[in-house]
Amino acid sequence: MKNVLYRLSGLLCLALLAACGTSHRDITPLSPPPSPTPSPFPLTFEGETAFGWVQRQCDLGARVTGSEANRQAGDMVLAELAAQGWTTAEQTFTYQGTLVRNLLAWRGEGTSALLVGAHYDSRRAADMEDPSVPVMGANDGASGVAVLLELARVLDWGTPDTRLYLAFFDAEDNGRLAGWDWIVGSRYMAEHWGEAGEPPLTAMILVDMVGDADQQLYYEGQSDAVLREQLWSLAGTLGYGERFIPTPRYTLLDDHLPFLERGIPAVDLIDFDYPYWHTTQDTPDKVSAESLEAVGRTLEVWLEDAALRK
Repeated sequence: MKNVLYRLSGLLCLALLAACGTSHRDITPLSPPPSPTPSPFPLTFEGETAFGWVQRQCDLGARVTGSEANRQAGDMVLAELAAQGWTTAEQTFTYQGTLVRNLLAWRGEGTSALLVGAHYDSRRAADMEDPSVPVMGANDGASGVAVLLELARVLDWGTPDTRLYLAFFDAEDNGRLAGWDWIVGSRYMAEHWGEAGEPPLTAMILVDMVGDADQQLYYEGQSDAVLREQLWSLAGTLGYGERFIPTPRYTLLDDHLPFLERGIPAVDLIDFDYPYWHTTQDTPDKVSAESLEAVGRTLEVWLEDAALRK
């Protein structure tokens, strides 16, 4: 259709020129627009598919630890991972009288492992706006989970000596509320890593609050310098340099910290410049499929290409 319209518009211009007594030979033809530079890597992560997972989580309501919506969200995650051929497991414990459920999925064997994680709970009170109402958590929670679920669908994991884990942490987001601490689920997982036969971790990547339509992913201050430089440099190569800004901005207490404390290189992929943080307005309309895709495709390429991880 575009070619047909181009030819018709060209014929119309020639007719007008003839009517005005001007030859088309006096007109310098415009060069066609340059073709987009192809990515040097194959990319299959689909931002729209990931955004669908944001919506599906939010359709359940606020996914506060111990709630029915939280249980349904966990069941949905496990069902999708199993459908994509991943081995799954649950890690449960009790905190402040509440059942906490971390979720794990993995592929591959080997004597070492990589872990990509996100929290799937949402905050029980929108204390930055209205403490009587829970947070929907479209960006703060659902966006990271959505990236991991789309990675589970598209990843071609062909590293025979390394196992890849996807972790979904519970009880991350109730710090300062009713005597709760932050990052409860990830701290428990890090403290108990290896007790069920998990190989030692060589790196951990946290995906948290990555869906903001106005995406600005700065270096997080405590993240491993080598690992974050690899990811930000790769993002620039893929055309996401305006989104991945290689400058430190925040130092955060987040789910990567318990792994760092155990000597595991870890990085926090997070956009903390989010005006709807811990408010009732953290809803799917604030999340962008393009933002999810930028993060997802960067992780997809980094994970699939062992040479990039050296």
